[in-house]
Amino acid sequence: MVIGRALRLSIFVGEGDTWQHKPLSTEIVHRAHKAGLVGATVIRGIEGYGATSRIHTPRLLTLLGSDLPLLIVIIDTPDRIREFLPQLDQLEIDGLVTIEEVDVVRHATGKR
Repeated sequence: MVIGRALRLSIFVGEGDTWQHKPLSTEIVHRAHKAGLVGATVIRGIEGYGATSRIHTPRLLTLLGSDLPLLIVIIDTPDRIREFLPQLDQLEIDGLVTIEEVDVVRHATGKR
């Protein structure tokens, strides 16, 4: 459980990005799980653009195929997030990766 100062690791990739024939987002989540990080969430964007300046939107899916933006968010202690960063280097991510300090004010475990 994490309460207090933590880091939020945000990884922006495309839905069509892969690692060894698997979705890149799946690989990142599985690596985070294996590393024992508190949790990871993949959020699917409905529209966006990045370094290529090409707009990705579901309205163009029939023409260009599916490559909507994805955001993978992982929050954990600063030490654990920084220890995980080499895992991302191995994946050669072609997207934006950011780290921000956050204050965790509540972290429910789902157990009552």
